[in-house]
Amino acid sequence: MRREELVDLNAFLMVAEEQSFTRAATKLGTSQSSLSHTIRRLEARLGVRLLTRTTRSVAPTEAGERLIATLKPALDSIDAQLASLSKLREKPAGTIRITVSEHAAETILWPALERLLPNYPEVNVELSTDASLTDIVTERFDAGVRLGEAVAKDMIAVRIGPDLRMAVVGSPTYFEGRPIPRSPNDLAEHRCINLRFLTSGGIHAWGLEKDGREIRARVSGQLTFNNASMIVRAAIAGFGLAFVMEDRILTHIAEGRLVRVMEDWCMPFPGYHLYYPSRQNQSAAFALLVETLRYRR
Repeated sequence: MRREELVDLNAFLMVAEEQSFTRAATKLGTSQSSLSHTIRRLEARLGVRLLTRTTRSVAPTEAGERLIATLKPALDSIDAQLASLSKLREKPAGTIRITVSEHAAETILWPALERLLPNYPEVNVELSTDASLTDIVTERFDAGVRLGEAVAKDMIAVRIGPDLRMAVVGSPTYFEGRPIPRSPNDLAEHRCINLRFLTSGGIHAWGLEKDGREIRARVSGQLTFNNASMIVRAAIAGFGLAFVMEDRILTHIAEGRLVRVMEDWCMPFPGYHLYYPSRQNQSAAFALLVETLRYRR
């Protein structure tokens, strides 16, 4: 059914219910002459007379009554569905799909959701963990979470976490008989544990910076993982140097399982941001999640 046909049917139903072209035209926000033309067009298209008109009243014909019996439940159902959609704008409900890195899911998203969701049982959240950049529009995500420097310029970005820092670490047993690396050039003499992006298949370069000098170091070693937790475990086991988020290894450093090196080459960088394509037509559930995650210093 074409859109104009649905408009014509709605106009007919209004006239039949009001039994007046004048009152129906007022409710529909149109003129009486335009409404009369709409009904004549509908009758011509169907090939039957739908309304009996006199100078004092308007009443449906037998064909009109049969059309009303079919049409009214369908339009009432549409009205009910539209009303339920309107409620979604007012009451937090529905499903929110977010693509997020494993680290952001563990440190930012889950702690917030653990506090939020018990109070809003009609809000559902689907987290898809992936270290690669995902096209949230094409993949039908409501939002994504990535580092501030990785968010596309045409996206709305909301900061949801503090600045972050990477760390280069190795186990005490690994450093036995090996020199301590002090610059990116020294990494060539060491076994390093690599991270491979799950979706793109690329190897993560170690982003190092000192005194304004930025280097993307390509390292090699015996092991490659697509999971940062496994990289930490392998480093503790002495299989090489790891390049991971600082907060993942602070406890291991404090308890002597790992040794930090090249700290002066690991500068802070912008933390995680929630990003999405538009502020228009946000559901109450999505707006609630944005405000819950918003980072406040």
